[in-house]
Amino acid sequence: MSEPLVQARGLTKKFGDFLAVDAVDFDIAKGEAFGFLGPNGAGKTSTMKMITTVSPITEGKLTVFGLDPTVEGRQIRQRLGVVPQEDNLDMELTVAENLYIYGRYHDMPRADIRRRITELLEFAQLSDRSESPVEPLSGGMKRRLTIARALISDPDLVILDEPTTGLDPQARHLLWDRLYRLKREGATLIITTHYMDEAEQLCDRLVVMDKGKIVAEGSPRQLIAQYAPREVVELRYPEEQMEGIGERLGWLEGGIEVLADRVIVYTDDAEATQHELTIRDIQPEQVLVRRSSLEDVFLKLTGRSLVD
Repeated sequence: MSEPLVQARGLTKKFGDFLAVDAVDFDIAKGEAFGFLGPNGAGKTSTMKMITTVSPITEGKLTVFGLDPTVEGRQIRQRLGVVPQEDNLDMELTVAENLYIYGRYHDMPRADIRRRITELLEFAQLSDRSESPVEPLSGGMKRRLTIARALISDPDLVILDEPTTGLDPQARHLLWDRLYRLKREGATLIITTHYMDEAEQLCDRLVVMDKGKIVAEGSPRQLIAQYAPREVVELRYPEEQMEGIGERLGWLEGGIEVLADRVIVYTDDAEATQHELTIRDIQPEQVLVRRSSLEDVFLKLTGRSLVD
């Protein structure tokens, strides 16, 4: 097998006494779409900053393209395309000028830049906006332009930090389509996201991070199969019946979660579970049955508490 494009062994990042990334190991192969999932403060962003060489490693080993970020950061950055979480486009320039300026940052010949601008505007579905100023563009258009800008130098690795945060569903799905096209063309992608459906759509493999550690790794399908039963039943009871409901449902074998407004039941047979509820006269007001998802895995591994 070829050497991983990115490899980490015991990778650690500390800020004073705070341990942001705790001795993590991972490999990212060429042509792979690799995801980092985790709640706020899990260590995703700190890991990304070490990969992009903008934050020094505290301990451990990291190689990107087989190069050492501590001494070969410039060579690494020249081969990266980075899409930050917040768009940082030049609002005073046109769409095409934003791409052109970035091409010049990479010392690309002018003819190559013009060719890439034509290709990337088509890719981002912005060809008719080439001479438009950036300021009045919609959020989805700005996001697609930010991604196009990151691709101007035809990078060997594209890093996307929360690529669709803040976009409406239509814009998100259009962006997914563009990223899936990139993936199909053989690009290597690293994606951080809070959207579980986004990770399922785009990632070949992913890691779930929590409190600086990697707590699970695999494809979305593998993680669902490993950490979640086949089906989820959500039960809603009247408020007066919620007290002690956990004890009344303790016989359920797949496991339950009692939340403020509902009970989550994990099961391999939702129909049998509902039948047993009827027999035991513990029928809810409302029932929702669905397949287990990556979100169930995520919540099981990292918990439901908010982290600021």
